[in-house]
Order: sequence, then structure tokens, then C-alpha cells
Amino acid sequence: MAVMAADAFPPSPDPTGADPATTLPVRLTVDDSDSPSDVIDALFLGRFTTGSEPFARSSNIERVRRDASLLPPGAKVLRAARDDDRSAVLAEGEGWTVLVSRWSRGADVTVTATTDELATEVLKRATDGAADELEPKPDNVTMGFWYVSPTRGPRRTTRQISAGTWEEVRANYTAPVAGAMDQLMRTAPADISGRLLLLHGPPGTGKTSALRTLARSWRDWCQVDCVLDPERLFNDVGYLMDIAIGEDDGSAKGRWRLLLLEDCDELIRGEAKHTAGQALSRLLNLTDGLLGQGRNVLVGVTTNEDLERLHPAVVRPGRCMARIEVGKLTHAESAAWLGTEEGVAREGATLAELYALRRGVGPASVPDQARGAADAGLYL
Repeated sequence: MAVMAADAFPPSPDPTGADPATTLPVRLTVDDSDSPSDVIDALFLGRFTTGSEPFARSSNIERVRRDASLLPPGAKVLRAARDDDRSAVLAEGEGWTVLVSRWSRGADVTVTATTDELATEVLKRATDGAADELEPKPDNVTMGFWYVSPTRGPRRTTRQISAGTWEEVRANYTAPVAGAMDQLMRTAPADISGRLLLLHGPPGTGKTSALRTLARSWRDWCQVDCVLDPERLFNDVGYLMDIAIGEDDGSAKGRWRLLLLEDCDELIRGEAKHTAGQALSRLLNLTDGLLGQGRNVLVGVTTNEDLERLHPAVVRPGRCMARIEVGKLTHAESAAWLGTEEGVAREGATLAELYALRRGVGPASVPDQARGAADAGLYL
């Protein structure tokens, strides 16, 4: 193990004349568990820590052009490291230092400098034109995904999601559901009366597919984000505030946002107040409480629970803009969808079952254990 003092990375002249290093000594401890990238990360903080470059600016680029260096003109490279899935470059210029951390598609760029204006300008020169903007396909919609990174905290990333038009997928839903969806797909901001969208019903009935189509139908006025860890969202106030404040997708200001929370059975069932603590209260506060005031935020929740088991505070009139039970197609609708009655149960079928029948595949199954045991005369 080696120990290096702060002067292992010589500081830039301090414009204030102060010497923070005398009151805040820096020591960098390195052992064989540290990678070269870890060392670069630690070295980068030296000038900021000592105060010789007391101003920092950062930018995250989700998708970087392959030919973008992310280094400002005139940068002198001090350290560089690369492994299978990450690279790190430390460089400097007159009065500033830059750290570029890249992974498969994205990058973080951080600049420290002697003045805030210089840090801002260097960061702009480093990142200008570096983002790789892909034109979305006509049948795709941009959807955001929120999650908490163990190292970087709450993060939002985006993907292009394929989604059919409502006319193309309408036949996937039984007549009463399709009728309710007709109205939902035509919703405009002026039509919004509640902030909660609730889709409930058995698994495999197409709730997620309906939400993808909804994102396409609303894309002119609504940004759709899916929360990948909803169980954490309402138990982490900082995470909830980050999402409530939101992050724009770069479109016109004033757009609505729809937050999608999938499979939140434990959050909204009748006994949620006892089992989920403050989580339910915070969900309701986001939809029509103080937290939601002044924010154009809608919350979409999917659940497999029956309506009767849902918490009355969730389904009360005025809170839900839509409350739709997505069920199986009837036997006749299933046969029409499939083009044959073969394999269709008398009570109808879910969308997932119909796709399995169309592909000619069924779920992997285990033979009846009780029957096998009786035939063999043994029970294991």
C-alpha cells in the first residue's frame, strides 16, 4: 500500500491567495484493490479539494458520438485508463482540469476551474456537439426510465420503445375495455380531471402493451417515464423529490409527465396503510396533495389485484382519471383474434395465451406429481 500527499498532483495557483491545503490536508491511499480508473478519479479531486480550482461543472451525456473525444481544444492528457467496459481520462489546461469517464454508450464529463465562468466555458467546449441524437422511427416513442444507481444516485435514461397505434392494437382488448381505452387514448390536457391512471387485472391481459400505446398517443403533450424501482420511490424522500421535480426530455416546456409504476400490488391494496407505511400517503400526495401542486404530473399504476381489494383512498371519485379493469377476451373475441376456436378455452383467453397459441408453443410444465407417485407406488 502506498500513501501519496496532495502535492503528488501539483495544484494550480490559488487566485484567492489562501492555502486550503494547510487546513484540509489530502491523502490518497492506494492498494491492490484499486483500479487505474479509481486512481484517476481520486487524483481529479485534488485541486478542487485544496481549493486551487474551487469551481466545478458536470454534464452527463447518455449517448455519445463515437468520434467525440470530450476533451477541450488544447487539453494536455495527464492520465488515461481503459478496461472492458469503461475508460477514464484526466487532462488539464490553463486554470482548469477535466475528468472524462466513458462507458458503453454514455459519459460523464466534470470540469474544475479557477472561476465558475471558466468551468462553464471549458465544459461547453468539451461537450458541444458530442451527443449522438438518433432520429426516432415513426412507430417508436421515447420513454424515460428512472432508477437509483448505487454510485450515482437517482438517474434517468431514455430509450426508443416500439409501440403500435391504438387502431392496430385495439382488437387485443375485450369490447368494454376497448371502449374505455378509446376515450383514454383521445385525452388531451384540457380533459384531465384526476391525476391517477389505474389499470388492474390478471397477468398477461395487455396492461403494459396498452401503456406503450398510450405513450405514443400522448407523445405530443406528455413525457412518459417508467420507474424501475417503485418500491423504493415512496420510501426514499430524496428520490421522490427528484422525480417529482422531474427532468425534461428536451421538448417544449410545460409538457405533462406520466410516471408509470408497474405491478404495485402491495402499494395500493386495501391493507397498504399497515404494510407500506407512508408509501401510500406519499403516492396520494404526489397525485393531488401538496407535492403535486403546480406540477403537471400524472401517475399510472398497474396491478394484478381485483378492484374490491384496492384501497378506497386510491379509487375514490375525483382521484382517478381512469380506472380500467383489463380482463380476458371472451371466447368469441379470442376465436376471432386467433382465426380459429382450436385451443381456446370456454371462458376465453388472455392476450398472452393467444400469442402463445398463435406461435404454437405452451409453457414448460411438470407432469402431475400426485399421479406419477400413485403409478409408481412411491411418494418423494
